[in-house]
Formats: sequence, C-alpha cells, structure tokens
Amino acid sequence: MSTSRRSTWMALLAVTIVTLAMVLTPVFLIKPFSPQTNSTVALSFALRRWSPLLTLVAVAAAVFLTMRLWSPGRRILSRTAAVILLALVAVSAWASRQDYFEWMFAPLPGPGFVRASAAGFVAPGDMVLAVALNGDPVAYPIRQLAYHHLVQDSAGGVPIVATY
Repeated sequence: MSTSRRSTWMALLAVTIVTLAMVLTPVFLIKPFSPQTNSTVALSFALRRWSPLLTLVAVAAAVFLTMRLWSPGRRILSRTAAVILLALVAVSAWASRQDYFEWMFAPLPGPGFVRASAAGFVAPGDMVLAVALNGDPVAYPIRQLAYHHLVQDSAGGVPIVATY
C-alpha cells in the first residue's frame, strides 16, 4: 500500500472517529441519575450546538476520501470498509440533528394516580413533592419526578405542573 493511500485511510478513519465522538460524547456525559459537573454539561451543549455543522463538513470530507480510495481494480473488502466508514459518518450527521436528550427523558407512559393508601410503590422513607389546594392534597414521588421532571395534574380544581 502506498504512503498516499495509507494516509487517506488514516484520514478517513480519523474523520469517522472524531465525528462519532462529537455525537456520542453528550450521550455519555448527560445521563439521568448520574453526577454531572458544570464543565461536562457545558461541553455537551457546545457539542450539540456545533455538531450539525461540523458533521456536514465531515460528511463532505468522508465522501472525498472515499472517492480517493475507490478504484475499480481494488478488492471488494477495501471498498466495503470505505463505504462502512462513510456510512458511520453519515449516521453521525443524522444523529447530530436528533434531540436525544428528549429520548433520555421520555414522558412517563400511562401515568396513573392512586390514593395514598394504595401507593405500594412508595416506601415510607421516600421523598415526595406535595401540594394542597382547596383542601385537595396530592403528592408525587421524587424518584419518578427525578427522571420524568414534570407532571401535569390538578389539585383542588386548579391545573398545576409539578416539576423537580
């Protein structure tokens, strides 16, 4: 393999790794129920802001590099590897435009409301967020609010949004 061809492969591999890292880093840094620092949150949001543009540049670079590696006389394995790396860059470009933070904090499917005496899923030591309006008390387990972040309900005939 010539030096030029080897450097083209290395460049395509580097573009793929950087693009995947740019898109996947926020996924691993912003996780429910895990500690987060100001710097990791800032890095995650900076990557989310810049990744749509940078991944487009990466797709253009990957197409260019794949075209340089493509030659009819080459083995199918080499061309397949180049296409797989190009596909990974393209998938990263698509993923950079998705709001995967919303996927992680999905709404509670089929929420149910029960009387306090029937709330067997709430242990005596569990913390709850409680509201009482017009003589109507309601409580929401912090364990569930910590993941879903909010619940729309009403208490005493008044619409409320409880959030944590």
